[in-house]
Amino acid sequence: MSLVTDLFPNNESRAPLAEQLRPKHLSDIIGQSHLLGFGKPLRLAFGSGKPHSMILWGPPGTGKTTLARIMSTEFKCEFIALSAVLSGIKDIRNAIEQAQLVLQQTGRHTILFVDEVHRFNKSQQDAFLPYVEQGLITFIGATTENPSFEVNNALLSRVQVYILTALSEQELAQLFERAQEFVLHKLQFSDEARHLLIEFSDGDARRLLNLLEQVGNAAETVSITQISKDYVLNALSRNARNFDKSGDAFYDQISALHKSIRGSSPDAALYWLCRMLDGGTDALYIGRRLIRMAAEDIGLADPRALRLTLDACETYERLGSPEGELALAQAALYLACAPKSNAAYLAYNQARSFVAQDKSRRVPIHLRNAPTRLMKDIGYGNAYRYVHDCPGAYAAGENYFPDDMPEVSFYQPTAYGLEQKIQEKLAYLRNLDKQAKHKI
Repeated sequence: MSLVTDLFPNNESRAPLAEQLRPKHLSDIIGQSHLLGFGKPLRLAFGSGKPHSMILWGPPGTGKTTLARIMSTEFKCEFIALSAVLSGIKDIRNAIEQAQLVLQQTGRHTILFVDEVHRFNKSQQDAFLPYVEQGLITFIGATTENPSFEVNNALLSRVQVYILTALSEQELAQLFERAQEFVLHKLQFSDEARHLLIEFSDGDARRLLNLLEQVGNAAETVSITQISKDYVLNALSRNARNFDKSGDAFYDQISALHKSIRGSSPDAALYWLCRMLDGGTDALYIGRRLIRMAAEDIGLADPRALRLTLDACETYERLGSPEGELALAQAALYLACAPKSNAAYLAYNQARSFVAQDKSRRVPIHLRNAPTRLMKDIGYGNAYRYVHDCPGAYAAGENYFPDDMPEVSFYQPTAYGLEQKIQEKLAYLRNLDKQAKHKI
């Protein structure tokens, strides 16, 4: 008999470890003290004895499903669970019919829990509205995505949004101890192994329990009870980071990379770049974002930045991973170290806004092309001054805007990098314009 053959001693315990240890009572929940602590919003909601519709927003493994289940128990409600990934309008209708039947037969209220509610489209989300308003159901939606973007305003206005946070290392350590006490008591983990598993979990309770289960199964296979750091590394097939390629974590890390580059922190830029690559994001997506940063935050302060970033993307396309990633790293470092200017970005946005709100103004006749004699005869191109025939190759005092257009100034170069020279050049030219106007 192996030393750990009774790690999962009966059929009931063959349920996944995460399900075995799912809290049954509010007091069993680890984490979310900002919601469940004394005097905190969800604690007060439980104490009121009356459930209300809500959306639970937070990363995976923070207790969204568990809270909904406990709520149904505490409030003695019927519990109906739908997955937005697998369910459609028909499933929603069936759930509503079941809620009506339960109310008629037993007088019990129904909590309708929708996991990954952000995956429902607008019509599917709208289907809940009348029944939420009637009070037939208490709607609880769980989402890993920002409900401001993913949930209809109509539904959002009828629910309370609670934000759940990833578990801290201390909270994960509590969960680790609970798993050892109730299920994995035959296994002894070294401090390094424990720390490594907690790190790998990335604040996700379910991930920690799944990793523990994976290690436990591997230990049972080879009949060992002493779990070291090296054994954990060997037992786990991959070091999967908590990186959702399409969710909030993805955009949060992109944002951190962008802000690190904008803030001229090359080390932080490199860190976030590597975090994203480690998480499996598309390297060329990062490249495209770097191109945007070069244009938006550096601009003409260092025009080489854009070209260098384009070259880095081309290099990656030719070399692929992992060799091509070095070129992207070089680009990120260059952008972080380059002088910063958003003057071109601001000028473009101002010009677009002005044009969108302004009337359609005619091109001045002296700026019009005159490819035919008729056009020349009616004045097209008359009085146009060819700059190469002018002193300094500049037609001082010339107007290139529509004749009736008010004076505007979109581009304001900074005093950083090459834009300092541009600033000086434009100031010199504006002075020539003033002198030319005085002579008229």
